[in-house]
Amino acid sequence: EIMPSLVGSEMCIRDRDINKWTPIFATRQAYKRLGKDPNRYRPSAEALRRRILRGLPLYKIDTLVDIVNLVSIRSGYSIGGFDADKIVGGLELGVGKEGEIYHGIGRGELNIAGLPVYRDGVAGVGTPTSDEERTKIEMSTTSLLMILNGYSGKEGLLEAGGYSVDLLKRYVSAVNVEAELICRENRGKITL
Repeated sequence: EIMPSLVGSEMCIRDRDINKWTPIFATRQAYKRLGKDPNRYRPSAEALRRRILRGLPLYKIDTLVDIVNLVSIRSGYSIGGFDADKIVGGLELGVGKEGEIYHGIGRGELNIAGLPVYRDGVAGVGTPTSDEERTKIEMSTTSLLMILNGYSGKEGLLEAGGYSVDLLKRYVSAVNVEAELICRENRGKITL
């Protein structure tokens, strides 16, 4: 088990202060700008931290999911974790539309209208609130795509990416790791 304790300096945060933490605050602001209520559709990093502070156990699926959740909890970034082999074509970031069908993992049908959403050639695969059932990580997953949603800018993002790579190499013997930094202005491969 690789989940953190709540003793580290960044982990000692009160429930009412979680949404003020820069990466979470920025994601909540993005939701508000798109017309979505971040109190009703919480970013996953915020929801995970609130769950821990309420003394509720985290979901135990497998080591890959644990790694995605751990990085999200420690960094404050809502992270999409997908079975890359289930993604059809490339991904595009857009905004969820009214009536768009989306099945959040463990949540059933989710209203993603007004949420940032990554879509592949078939449909939506991820939002900062919940990933989609169709592309979820399973025990048979051999190729992982992680998306760190950095609405607060680059500060801390590369560190979170490096931490992700370290955990993936240590706990699941990851090989052929590639990273790309995608910004509004440009995109390019990076080394973590």
